[in-house]
Amino acid sequence: MKIPNTALIEDLIERTRENLNQAEAFMEFSTEMLNWRQYEKKWSILECIAHLNLYGDFYLPEITKRIKSTSQVENPFFKSGWLGNYFANSMLPKEKLNKMKTFKSMNPLGSKLDKEVLKDFINQQKTMLHLLDKARTINLTKTKTSISISNFIKLRLGDTFKVVIYHNQRHIVQANNVLVHHKEMSKNLKMEL
Repeated sequence: MKIPNTALIEDLIERTRENLNQAEAFMEFSTEMLNWRQYEKKWSILECIAHLNLYGDFYLPEITKRIKSTSQVENPFFKSGWLGNYFANSMLPKEKLNKMKTFKSMNPLGSKLDKEVLKDFINQQKTMLHLLDKARTINLTKTKTSISISNFIKLRLGDTFKVVIYHNQRHIVQANNVLVHHKEMSKNLKMEL
């Protein structure tokens, strides 16, 4: 897939702003609500966001390091790699989210969480917006980043941005689904009373 750099970056900025706005909206809810789970093994809103923070803790410094150290000047087009494109597309939210296995180290299930999780995510999204702006001047195809699951695999920077931002979107959708289920259950309980 070949796309103008400016179009890719603008799309990713818009998606990141939406993720940021949603996290700010979650701040309006009580900590109790944010920790509510539909089922024992399903994540709460804060667990969804904590999961994203764990990935952000790896990818944001990695992206920063690669942007600072690259000598690759901007190319007007980004060409996605087959592996990066596959990973990115698998992260995109779908109407019915397909289940994906989470690495144990990235699974926050059962953690004691508070609104600091949301504050961290909001800060991470602001950092991502800054990095996307800096990425306008470098070659998104030739600049490569490491990935969290293997030291041997490198992705093109444009693909890494897509993977991380689409993954954020995916779990924001999941967090919103938790909210919908909570409202439905609360409504049904009121009707029973």
